[in-house]
Amino acid sequence: MANVGGKTQANAFYQARLKASKTNEALSSRAGAAEILSMDPGKLYRIETGIGAPYPEEVLLMADLYGAPELTNHFCRKCCPLGNSVPEIDTNELDRISVRAISLFRKISKTENTLLDIAEDGKVTEDEKEDMLEVLKTLGDLEAVTQNLKNWVKKNLEL
Repeated sequence: MANVGGKTQANAFYQARLKASKTNEALSSRAGAAEILSMDPGKLYRIETGIGAPYPEEVLLMADLYGAPELTNHFCRKCCPLGNSVPEIDTNELDRISVRAISLFRKISKTENTLLDIAEDGKVTEDEKEDMLEVLKTLGDLEAVTQNLKNWVKKNLEL
């Protein structure tokens, strides 16, 4: 493989293609991957070096071809201007995801009671704001672990 710069080596799209090339030799070169993706090799170069950003449709194609569903989350978090509303996920092993999910399930009962207490009068008072932020944090954590589990299933069960 050619000499690759540090920014490219850290690029999620490059890393996903490189990993996928272990099972699909055509992906070992940008030209091969670009041909399969029906993409200009220069465009793939710009994406993998961080010079340019891919279009959402291109991300979906790469995620599917490379078997890397985490690329969609990466794109939404790092490339899309609306990304701050998307929870960041890690592609962990099933045991780590499960432990995190069970831990959050234990918090749900407390979160449910807190939310009911806050919503009882239909307003969020000044003294309830901190509790509401904690409810939102727990729900965000639950959203992230759900997405993490979905990605694990897509990656490992080929659904």
